[in-house]
Amino acid sequence: MQKKVFLTIGRWHHLALILLLIPTAVWAAKVNTSSIHYPTMVMGLLGGLALFLYGMDKMSNALKNAAGSRLKSLLARLTTNRVAGVFTGAGMTATIQSSSVTTVLLIGFISAGLMSLTQATGVIMGANIGTTVTAQIVAFKITQAAYLMVAIGFFIQFTAKADKTKQYGKMLFGLGLIFTGMNIMSEAMSPLRGYQPFIDAMAQMRNPFLAILLAALFTALVQSSSATTGIVIVLAGQGFISLESGIALAMGANVGTCVTALLAAIGKSREAKQTASVHILFNIIGVFIWLPMISTLSDWSVALSPIHPDLTGVERLGAELPRQIANANTLFNVVNTLIMLPFVGGFVWLAKKIIPKTPKPTISKRPIVAPKYLSKELLMTPDIAMDQAQLEIGRVGRRVCNMMNALPPLTSKLATQQEQSAAVEALGKIETLEQQVDILHGHILFYLGRLRKEPLSQAQSDRQIMLISVTDQLESIADLIEDTLVPIMDKSLHAEISISPEMQSTLDEIQDKVAHALLDSVNAIRRGDTQRAKRVLNTKRTLNALLDKVLAHQAERLVEHNPNRLQLFSIEMEWTESLKRVYTVTKRIAKLHLREKET
Repeated sequence: MQKKVFLTIGRWHHLALILLLIPTAVWAAKVNTSSIHYPTMVMGLLGGLALFLYGMDKMSNALKNAAGSRLKSLLARLTTNRVAGVFTGAGMTATIQSSSVTTVLLIGFISAGLMSLTQATGVIMGANIGTTVTAQIVAFKITQAAYLMVAIGFFIQFTAKADKTKQYGKMLFGLGLIFTGMNIMSEAMSPLRGYQPFIDAMAQMRNPFLAILLAALFTALVQSSSATTGIVIVLAGQGFISLESGIALAMGANVGTCVTALLAAIGKSREAKQTASVHILFNIIGVFIWLPMISTLSDWSVALSPIHPDLTGVERLGAELPRQIANANTLFNVVNTLIMLPFVGGFVWLAKKIIPKTPKPTISKRPIVAPKYLSKELLMTPDIAMDQAQLEIGRVGRRVCNMMNALPPLTSKLATQQEQSAAVEALGKIETLEQQVDILHGHILFYLGRLRKEPLSQAQSDRQIMLISVTDQLESIADLIEDTLVPIMDKSLHAEISISPEMQSTLDEIQDKVAHALLDSVNAIRRGDTQRAKRVLNTKRTLNALLDKVLAHQAERLVEHNPNRLQLFSIEMEWTESLKRVYTVTKRIAKLHLREKET
């Protein structure tokens, strides 16, 4: 159930926002005044809000797609250095325009065992700084250029050939919609300037506790602190709220955005829940630090913001307040990070106390295997999700290699009892590994299939297809070992045959070459090692020479007066042909890797 709830958050928060505003709009429509046409005002407000949120969604998706490789490089910088974590979190959130998404990604990384809670704490602090970029963009109020941005962005995304250029066009298009929506909302709300009941309602926002609570609830419902910030700036631009009220509302938005992390942590590991608790603690403690000093924060933001002495009254408030609120929001998060960064260890300790380690329940039968890296939260960033799928494919590859290594040399019934027992035990191990490969194969295909629902660039789409193909090829090798080589081995153990020492040596060498080629192909995929992939292809000449040697030896053995020579010939040839088929599929994996590197 939690999975369905989380997956629908991003798609339905726009509808939730509209549903929240409808009661207010209906209440306003009941008021009888000749100066305000309420149906027009309500339509303008809801329509502008829809454009604003749609623009945010378009811009965020375009940023994620355009900066996929950059996100990976940011993640590569994650170390135990808390300062590096802060810069990484700020950069990542500024890139994808959502601290909630960053925190959800962190929960995915921790669930996959790729990051510690200490590393994540620094990133969370940085994420709160990065999310203030949205407020800064919105506060510039360049609404006069909004339509031009929409036009240019639309033209670029539909005429550009390069995928990255298209993403930049979508980014500009989304930004234009944001400002267009704000402009429409501002115009729709302007008649309320002279409506006393509305002015009295806005006056209640002077109570910081009420403002923080309302903003937190509103943000928790719509799952976007950026949406709350945008509306606060629109209200400030019309002169409906004071600077202190705007700061309190922005604080509440910081608290409300933690709900996404809470939902993402449901059903996850203890460490993932602790990450969500760190996010909440950081924001709530920050609010308590600044609550008695809102006036101080207000003074700082005024000192850092431009002033317009040539304007008066509401016009001056509209020109100055948006930038002051945006700057106060940035100061709030930057100063909080500087204050709390030295206490990362304390945050981790407190989170572990809140979500303590619980004893694992006794499980009667453990699952044979489960995916380790496939976290659904990472699907929001396709490049990172495919990196995770590649790690999971590496787990499949290791198991297939283990199957190949566990496969004993071709052994006959005439072998020693100890050799036969070892061969039987190895065949049982291969069966277990093959079951694990099948399970992981299914999980990987399902994960990559879900990734197809996300907007993918051509390069991302090509890589996704390559990963699916590699997964299938590895599963095919596992099937070849289990369904072909294992039965041949079993047949040889019950046959009255004797393999000559010369043939045994050649067969063992072929088996060893194939096993090494398989290991090289798996490592080429896991590590992006082109040299290993080329080494797999170069093995072909050596293998062909060994196969020719087997045929020559078989030709000599067929003329012998051995009553079992035809059965021996059949088993040995089936064995070599099956190994050859394993190598053929292994070679395909190496070629897939080389083809990806060439594009």
